Amino acid sequence: MAAARRARAGDPRAGFRRAADEQSPAVPQGLIRAARKSGQLNLAGRGLGEVPQHVWRINLDTPEEAHQNLSFGAADRWWEQTDLTKLILASNQLRCLSEDVRLLPALTVLDVHDNQLTSLPSALGQLENLQKLDVSHNKLKSIPEELLQLSHLKGLLLQHNELSHLPDGFGQLVSLEELDVSNNHLTDIPTSFALLVNLVRLNLACNQLKDLPADISAMKSLRQLDCTKNYLETVPSELASMASLEQLYLRKNKLRSLPELPSCKLLKELHAGENQIEILNAENLKHLNSLSVLELRDNKIKSVPDEITLLQKLERLDLANNDISRLPYTLGNLSQLKFLALEGNPLRTIRRDLLQ
Repeated sequence: MAAARRARAGDPRAGFRRAADEQSPAVPQGLIRAARKSGQLNLAGRGLGEVPQHVWRINLDTPEEAHQNLSFGAADRWWEQTDLTKLILASNQLRCLSEDVRLLPALTVLDVHDNQLTSLPSALGQLENLQKLDVSHNKLKSIPEELLQLSHLKGLLLQHNELSHLPDGFGQLVSLEELDVSNNHLTDIPTSFALLVNLVRLNLACNQLKDLPADISAMKSLRQLDCTKNYLETVPSELASMASLEQLYLRKNKLRSLPELPSCKLLKELHAGENQIEILNAENLKHLNSLSVLELRDNKIKSVPDEITLLQKLERLDLANNDISRLPYTLGNLSQLKFLALEGNPLRTIRRDLLQ
């Protein structure tokens, strides 16, 4: 009512307020108050076209309640506010992020996925406490060099953007444990990736990679590597030395043979379907003692070597849509096998004892 009276009385700010409100929905003061106490502010899915200035200045400006209420209860001590550590701006209509993001130096998590961002502010490099940055599902064409200053960053999610290259100095992000650059337009990987020795999960799927740098083998902590849907014709032999690798996805590439992985003693899953693999060698299999999933569907494999029985932990074997006419009798010795896919092969007979 008071606002309406002011508008009728010709309050000079009334028209300005309306215009600002139409441009971008306001952030309720109650949310801001709660964020001062918790250090977390979730503004996901609010139709924001830009981030209101008072969000960037949440730790700097004196709160409104300080002017209104002079008899504080214990719960309303605004001067005991917590610095903002987590800011979620996902699923809005943001086209850019202000350089004012630097006014939130305590941020450990910044989530702006699912917006319309075409670039990132260089000021992100000043958020030295940042541990997780999610800028996936935007329209980013490049990454600012300043981002490489984030020495504490553990998770960087860049999937579903329009990146055609990554900065050469990418290896400076030495604390990274998870990196997702899937569904971009990358044609190569910087050799400095070798410095990411703490990386546990690397997703390179759905890009335009023709090869992987041999240096990738220096990632001694890597447990999961996803190279699905690229243009790989070979895998560097150095990959064989990655002792921590547990899951390797090579589906939908142009591989003609399976890589030999003698040191990958912990490898549990190997997915290499939809390639052009013709021969399955004993050498490909004999070291993979921990393998529980072997997926080779939609290739051109003609035979399965007897050494398949060395994979005593195998639970799922998918050989569908190949050119296999007979199976080794020893396949029946795989005691853990729960799933066997053979459809789409010119098999003449399957022995009854094998089925049992």
